[in-house]
Amino acid sequence: MRRIDKEEVRRNLIELRQLTLEVMDDCNLSCRYCGYGEMYEWYDERQSKYLRFGQIEKLLDFLTGLWNSNESVSSNPHTFISFYGGEPLLNMPLICQVVDYMEQSPAGRRFRYSMTTNAVCLDKEMDYLVEKGFRLLISIDGDSYASSYQVRKDGRASFGKVVKNISLLRERYPDFYERNVSFNSVLHDRNSVGGIRKYLKEIFGKTGTIAELNNSGVREDKKDLFEKTYRNKQQSLQGSGNCKALSKEMLLEVPAIQSLWSYLRSYSGNFYFRPADLLKEETEDGRLPTGTCTPFSKKMFVAVNGKLLPCERINHVFSCGTVSEEGLHLDEAEIAKQYNACLDKMEHQCSACSLRKGCGQCLYYIEGMQGESPVCRAFMNAEDFRRYESSCLSCLVGDPALYLKLMQEVVVE
Repeated sequence: MRRIDKEEVRRNLIELRQLTLEVMDDCNLSCRYCGYGEMYEWYDERQSKYLRFGQIEKLLDFLTGLWNSNESVSSNPHTFISFYGGEPLLNMPLICQVVDYMEQSPAGRRFRYSMTTNAVCLDKEMDYLVEKGFRLLISIDGDSYASSYQVRKDGRASFGKVVKNISLLRERYPDFYERNVSFNSVLHDRNSVGGIRKYLKEIFGKTGTIAELNNSGVREDKKDLFEKTYRNKQQSLQGSGNCKALSKEMLLEVPAIQSLWSYLRSYSGNFYFRPADLLKEETEDGRLPTGTCTPFSKKMFVAVNGKLLPCERINHVFSCGTVSEEGLHLDEAEIAKQYNACLDKMEHQCSACSLRKGCGQCLYYIEGMQGESPVCRAFMNAEDFRRYESSCLSCLVGDPALYLKLMQEVVVE
């Protein structure tokens, strides 16, 4: 079973695709299901902190040095700088400083900017965001009732203000709105897949993505509340009156089709992600037996307290380093060692798992990973895998044209 080394970590840093900055841990809303709210415990304590440019300047200098060195060999070097919160629009001075710094960077790299926002303050900042070509992911859960968990800290609804601001952006900058604005909705007990899709289409002319509540890191004393609030995406879709039509529209947004797609990529033998993959035969020894991204292969997340993580969705105990005004601590060998230690804990289970070739399980989500005896709930024996395979392929039995649709609309595009 393959392990990673410090050279792989460094290559990931050199080719870093996305740098996400948690610009603050405070928010102007208090959403019941928030990943940093009352139901979860995986994150560090929220202390109404604002990220300062001095905290991350040394990290930006380090990355710029890598990107400007002869180690950087990418033929199309570009990186997304993403701003995350809390609510990032509450810390616009920091965002402006970062954008100015990157625009003056000698890194020989193209930068694009993106933001996840609740849009409450969008009216005040939209001119700047449009000028700099930001991509905006706006959080809204549907109509007034569907969005009623998204409330201000004093309990007042935010829905009216959000809709007004989105409509203003659409009216003032229609081309930007069409190209750069997308939506994300959280599925819960006050909305549905069909209801969300219908509302976004009719009111905003968009479809958006729909996310289930994160089931990792739920506090023991809040599990009843979580179960009451949580809704399964596939079940919600099947409960809609137009399931078949919605499934054709949503495609990979449909969990059953996503499972089929994952199965086909892993087991059909017809998928190659890089030209070099055509020239070599992958062996069991050369494959990582997990769906976990290797550190920084997709992104780097900088928490407001200066912790460096591979993703904003994992437990902060798995920090890969720190950055502050005093300096940067990022040890590539230590990062590889930490990742490999997680793999070592799972080797016995992974070696016996029939799904290992197509595993999508994140190591950092596995129950008990901080201890000595973690248990992977995605483990499959041979019988489990046969049921999984049958379930995946049943999508094609019910809709034979789906295979061609996936090949044309997903692979080709």
